[in-house]
Amino acid sequence: MNENKMIVDLRSDTVTRPTAGMLEAMFSAKVGDDVFGEDETVNALQNKLSDLFGMEDALFCPSGTMTNQIGIKCFTNPMDEVICDETAHVYRYEGGGIAFNSSASVRLLYGDRGRLNADLIEPNVNPDNVHYPKSSLVVLENTVNRGGGSFYTLDQIEPIYHLCRVKNMSLHLDGARIFNALVETGDDPKEYGRMFDGISVCLSKGLGAPVGSVLLGSKETIQKAKRIRKVFGGGWRQAGFLAAAGIYALDHHIKRLKDDHKNAKILAETLMSLPYVKSCMPADTNIVIFELHEKHDPEEFVEKLSNYGIKGNTFGKQMIRFVTHLDISDSMIDQTVQTLKKIH
Repeated sequence: MNENKMIVDLRSDTVTRPTAGMLEAMFSAKVGDDVFGEDETVNALQNKLSDLFGMEDALFCPSGTMTNQIGIKCFTNPMDEVICDETAHVYRYEGGGIAFNSSASVRLLYGDRGRLNADLIEPNVNPDNVHYPKSSLVVLENTVNRGGGSFYTLDQIEPIYHLCRVKNMSLHLDGARIFNALVETGDDPKEYGRMFDGISVCLSKGLGAPVGSVLLGSKETIQKAKRIRKVFGGGWRQAGFLAAAGIYALDHHIKRLKDDHKNAKILAETLMSLPYVKSCMPADTNIVIFELHEKHDPEEFVEKLSNYGIKGNTFGKQMIRFVTHLDISDSMIDQTVQTLKKIH
């Protein structure tokens, strides 16, 4: 590898480091014991996000997996059933938590790049019959990780919201990259608050905070969520140092997500022109998923990229994933494009 080349880490948008401004905000944060509700900065973060989405209350947690799993447990009882897409993070990447934490089963649907619709969901809602689990919760993901960063618009979500109301079901959003969707659609976050019973917002992906996610919901839901968080071992003490990073990210890093989307499109356009690439999903936001022709081994391909200073992830059979983020500069994208063109 040329020693003058930069390391370009496209494995995930979770690899970002705090910016100078974010570090300054963290070091100057006012803190207290959050389990007693006395950390001013945690309270400010929770109020900021609940106000932004027009929801009653919020709860700061260590991870998006925790906020999702708490939300699912809040909205289900043992022997209930959760409806989600077969690619959903809550099903594939949260360690079997739905079964372990909530004693609920899962009904998997096959949507459009991870996106469901009311017509697909309705025939899969179980009737009131003792032979079947109770269909009590629908979980959507926005953006969809395995869908290559595909996203919902409010017009697509609204029919699902109405179906859930008619069927007396709850609706939860895994909003790990919700702001990536919002900067593309221009939709009002308060409309999300109107339609979802719970929303998980991740701060440590595209927004660039070092750690943390926030669960949004009604006061009743969040009060229940606090008890579950405690049982999960998620009670914070002086967590304001971390919450300050989240506040800084919300104030400074949302609009710039468009830069990540632009860079993802550049990579996707390059990949689609290369002979070793069989297909590439549309780069709707900051995730690029592409498929290699059968004669190319994905593990070897990732290793070859690494020799040039480019880090990527295998993502299933013949699949590779790149994710752009705030630590990826224009010059890094240029370096990646030139590398992709020269390898074979």
